[in-house]
Amino acid sequence: MLPGTAVGLVGPNGAGKSTVLQTMVGLLPPLAGTVTFAGQPVDERSADFRRAVAGVLDDDAFFPSLTGAEHLLLTARAHGVTDAEQVVADELAAFGLTERAGALPSALSSGQRRRLALAGALVRPARLLVLDEPERRLDTAMRRTLADRLAALVAAGATVLFASHDPAFLGTLADAVLVVADDECRLVEPADAVADLREG
Repeated sequence: MLPGTAVGLVGPNGAGKSTVLQTMVGLLPPLAGTVTFAGQPVDERSADFRRAVAGVLDDDAFFPSLTGAEHLLLTARAHGVTDAEQVVADELAAFGLTERAGALPSALSSGQRRRLALAGALVRPARLLVLDEPERRLDTAMRRTLADRLAALVAAGATVLFASHDPAFLGTLADAVLVVADDECRLVEPADAVADLREG
């Protein structure tokens, strides 16, 4: 994957999309070969790797005793974000969470936790974003907003790798699409993947 590109993963449930994403961030070892990032084998324990890569693979990666706002502020400050308070306020507003900023993650709805997880990935700089169905549990307007925001990050030089079942989201964001099915992967044009999702 090149800087400034967005690659979508599509395929039936159980085909291995989440496994691919977990392998890319070092949570699972590859079955063969080596996964590298910036010329080095992926090691999720590496400070450099963790600084460069942000991921949303589930909705449970929260500090349970911190409010949503505190969680985002800690993430932003840990990554050296300038004017972290304003950046956090902007992300809370962008994801419609301002009124729930003082709530613990356990008190949020499923959709609100999803938005908080996404805000956590976007509140900090990252060279690579790895997202497992980022559109899940978002309404249509928020899906469009998220796709546009990710596209802006790609235009600024970030790389986005994401799994999706949403043809509109895929069509808006992906520069290339990897189909994961039947123990193989093949690269297809985004328009072809979008057409297949709409037909399926």
